[in-house]
Amino acid sequence: MATQVRTPAYIQTLLKQTPKPQAARKVWSVDLENVWVPFFIATNVAGATSIPSEDLGAPLRLAQTKDGQVRFSQNARPSLRVAPQLNDAITGVRENFISTLVGYTGQVMKANAEGYKAEVEKGQKAAAPLMAAMAHDLSEATKAMDAVAQAEAIVEGQPEAEQVAA
Repeated sequence: MATQVRTPAYIQTLLKQTPKPQAARKVWSVDLENVWVPFFIATNVAGATSIPSEDLGAPLRLAQTKDGQVRFSQNARPSLRVAPQLNDAITGVRENFISTLVGYTGQVMKANAEGYKAEVEKGQKAAAPLMAAMAHDLSEATKAMDAVAQAEAIVEGQPEAEQVAA
């Protein structure tokens, strides 16, 4: 008989649907100004972190080249980067988050291996028609691209006068 694992409240909270906020600078797909900065201010207040105030007050910095010049993107805009200690703290949260997800998955797999295996098989079976359709679409698109490339090669091989007449 399979054992049911109680899903902890913190995992349930992660799975809840929430309204999408307006577009903003993202770090690890999470809003920098409205999520990361307030979170780390709170962790500083609680004594869990000691991220410098200047990093929290000005979380974005101009990116620089190795010789100290301001770095620009392809579209001639100045490049920005996240303040180093804030970026390191975000990386730590990300790594811990991933570790928590992997640990929870392992607990469920251990407690209910049959149920986990059945869910994987159910997903694979349900995805089979989608995978077949994608493979077909990719094959058709590749054939079309090959046909266009062949036609372009034929046209490029003809003298210009023949191209105009054609």
